[in-house]
Amino acid sequence: MLGLFYFYAMNIDDLYHKFLNSSSVCTDTRKLTQDCMYFALKGDTFDGNAFAKNALEEGAKYCVVDDESVVESENYILVDDVLQTLQQLANYHRKALKIPIIALTGSNGKTTTKELIHAVLKTSFKVKATKGNLNNHIGVPLSLLRLEASDDYGIIEMGANHQKEIAFLCTIAEPDYGLITNFGKAHLEGFGGVEGVIKGKSELYDHLKANNKTIFVNTDDATQKIQVGDYTKVISFGSSKTDGISVTHVSADPFVSVAYEDQTIQSQLIGGYNFGNIAVAIAIGHHFKVSSTDIASAIASYNPDNNRSEIIHKGSNKIILDAYNANPSSMLAALQNVLKLEDDAKILFLGDMFELGAYAEIEHQAIVNFLESNFKGEAHICGENFYATTVSSEHVHKHQSFDSLKNALELRSIENSTILIKGSRGMALERILELL
Repeated sequence: MLGLFYFYAMNIDDLYHKFLNSSSVCTDTRKLTQDCMYFALKGDTFDGNAFAKNALEEGAKYCVVDDESVVESENYILVDDVLQTLQQLANYHRKALKIPIIALTGSNGKTTTKELIHAVLKTSFKVKATKGNLNNHIGVPLSLLRLEASDDYGIIEMGANHQKEIAFLCTIAEPDYGLITNFGKAHLEGFGGVEGVIKGKSELYDHLKANNKTIFVNTDDATQKIQVGDYTKVISFGSSKTDGISVTHVSADPFVSVAYEDQTIQSQLIGGYNFGNIAVAIAIGHHFKVSSTDIASAIASYNPDNNRSEIIHKGSNKIILDAYNANPSSMLAALQNVLKLEDDAKILFLGDMFELGAYAEIEHQAIVNFLESNFKGEAHICGENFYATTVSSEHVHKHQSFDSLKNALELRSIENSTILIKGSRGMALERILELL
């Protein structure tokens, strides 16, 4: 990817003026808003330039294109590269507004943590946060361009699957504050192993240090403490009474409870692995002087959705739907959480974990080995990677495809059970809900 600042056919000041006179930014002609600025991005199978004329006809005010042959009027803005222009415009807008930016990344829990931070801060401030998981080289610019002068803070989620990606996103967002949820076995193929994950995610810390900005660090995480090192512009939080902000884990049976100041906060999040996500939201609220009452209310009222640790009651079954994504770290954490539940009948539906590359075989086998050693209930594993594992327990059932799993489920009835559904997004295991 070329550097952020590159030569454009239109002066950035002029482009910014046109942006301010547009209603919004859009990259998809199926989601146009009246008087928006349409950016004709390219993909592996499409070229947004081909839809520019249609965008204007459907209500766009301007079309930013990089194909001279499509230009027909002054409503077309010709640039050298549409994506780079979008990124530069976002950075220009971010500098013009001077709104404090809180950036976060990590292997697991980014979106949940972002939503918790947003829930806490919006009790006292006007805040905008990344929508959904728009956290890449396109999503981060789009998130920044949603910010308005009246906003007090922006919360920007950053995702990455290879080295230097977080560093690049930081040059666009220029965060004032930052945090890493955790380091785990996610995107091992792109990062080249766990050490590569740590190095890649820590690019956020590197940027903050280089620019004398503030880091929120969970002192319960030894690896984070090592990555922060002797940097002093740090706000620490964790379960120790010596931390700057003390938050302790009370229970997770199944919902996580935490102690903060003189109160116990009961969340609607399951699994001890969500403790860190809650703790950082509390720490940020504390730092920005949100009252402890408002912090507690925001945490207690946040209800997860979008296939992320949702609790669904269907008939006599209690379903833990965590099918938004999966990697070896989050899969193991979810399984350990289920083991701690006191429910009698437990059934697991686990799908392949993607983007593991050469690590796929060993990591899928490790999950199977954990199941056979620790889980006594019924488990169904689905997908090409899980199907290739060696299974010796009669309680673990392999399915090469979702159709195979579907056929097996249609032959039986499940009642009075606690059910975990977890797999990578491409497995779309939420389809199991229709079969239960």
